[in-house]
Amino acid sequence: MNAQRIKLFFKLYAPSVLRYGMGTVILWFSIEQFLHNSLWTAYVPDYAVAISHLSASTLVFFNAAFELVMGILLVFGWRTRIVALLLALHLFDIMWTVGYGEIGARDFGLAVATLVIAMNGPDILCIKQGKNSVMNANYANNGNDAANARNSNTYNNTWSNRNLN
Repeated sequence: MNAQRIKLFFKLYAPSVLRYGMGTVILWFSIEQFLHNSLWTAYVPDYAVAISHLSASTLVFFNAAFELVMGILLVFGWRTRIVALLLALHLFDIMWTVGYGEIGARDFGLAVATLVIAMNGPDILCIKQGKNSVMNANYANNGNDAANARNSNTYNNTWSNRNLN
């Protein structure tokens, strides 16, 4: 393989690797919340318990269920943009709740990575690929790099008709 093909391979599959990685992290947190519910109740803010009239343990269970569903959808790439945006907002909220510190900094990084997935949209390995993925496939078929593809009609037509799902 020459350097250009390796570069193209990374360009095509990097968004998928990020999506799989974030999906795995979200699923891990979900499973941990289901298995060790009592360890996570300390992170539930008092106002959430007061407003909802539910126990902290129940709120952790609902959070785990939300993260399980969203994590599975993210891994499979269904409605990637919407799912990743909801997860990013969820992670920013968690970051805001836990505040400044090592956990807040970690959650900030996870939230930004998930926001990048939402900004990128469907990638080449998603179940429901957007037109952005078609554009990436055209890179692979034509051997064009990003600069050449921007000048082509394929890029311009794909970009102007881009699916925002």
